[in-house]
Amino acid sequence: MAEIALAHDYVTQKGGAERVVLSMLAAFPGAPLYTAFYDPSRTFRAFADHDVRTLPLDRLRPLRRNHRWSLPLLAHSFSRLSVEADVVLCSTSGWAHGLRTDGRKIVYCYSPGRWLYQRDRYLRGSPRPVQWAVAGLAPSLERWDRAAAASANRYLTTSRSVQRRIEDVYGIEATLVPPPHAIDASGPQEPVPGLAPGFLLCVARLLPYKNVDAVIAAFHHLGDHRLVVVGDGPERRRLEALLSPNTSLLGVIPDAQVRWLYANCAGLVAASFEDYGLTPLEAAAFGKPTAALRWGGYLDTMEEGTTAVFFDEARPEQVADSVRALLSSSWDRPAILAHAGRFDETAFIARLRTVVAEEARHC
Repeated sequence: MAEIALAHDYVTQKGGAERVVLSMLAAFPGAPLYTAFYDPSRTFRAFADHDVRTLPLDRLRPLRRNHRWSLPLLAHSFSRLSVEADVVLCSTSGWAHGLRTDGRKIVYCYSPGRWLYQRDRYLRGSPRPVQWAVAGLAPSLERWDRAAAASANRYLTTSRSVQRRIEDVYGIEATLVPPPHAIDASGPQEPVPGLAPGFLLCVARLLPYKNVDAVIAAFHHLGDHRLVVVGDGPERRRLEALLSPNTSLLGVIPDAQVRWLYANCAGLVAASFEDYGLTPLEAAAFGKPTAALRWGGYLDTMEEGTTAVFFDEARPEQVADSVRALLSSSWDRPAILAHAGRFDETAFIARLRTVVAEEARHC
């Protein structure tokens, strides 16, 4: 049997990519996971059940707590990592594809590094020294990134928009393998104290490109409706200053409370520039519709009029109009649930195992 290893950029948060990695680990039980940083207190507890192996950088706790300080160091650090396995599956949007191996290398790419190719959007709000360092190193980092991409035997990706971006940046034709939503709608639920059903929900890391500020501002125009925001990140302090009386920012909460929020919301609001966007599928797994930005991966995972209403720009007025349209529409809950079922973990695992088996035959 082929020996499989996994790699991921860093495991320090509860994000969509981390959920995908857990599905990869379910596909290949016993496979080690190589990563730059691992913070068990800030990511999903399920990682504790696996063999997580970190880079030497992980010994520097300040970098583990804020990986953006390490951006100028990660490329070199992954280049020094050598993994012995027949097939290495690299889950990445930036660095893990730069590791070395004598086996076959498969890259599951969420996006060519935003820190390189979308610097203004991605690094806004990062410490000034980090922005200056990345800007100064950009030419050499881009050369490193393209060489790392070229070292792969096969590229996989999440959506058509990222597929086009990979072609534009690397000249590589990636295979489309949509990730699963990976949320168990039948799991235990825990009510959020003081919150009545019928609110609108926004689940996102608090980063500039997530456009949570536009969602919060929209509810200044929607005084009769409540918004609940779940997530944390470097934008939190700025966003807290924007909150109105009908808006709550809960930060990171237990999964049981997240499930309760999905089950009891009127719908989800998703305004991020997402290459895929798992949260609308998570909402759909509970039979709930989404008001989504007409951009990127949402166009692959959402069906207008069946699971979602779209707005064209992440502007408060458009978000507010889209929320009103969502609330005034009649939604077919069984149709939403059936749509979510097309993106379940079983289908993802089967497709991934097929790809890995195909590559293993070249060993």
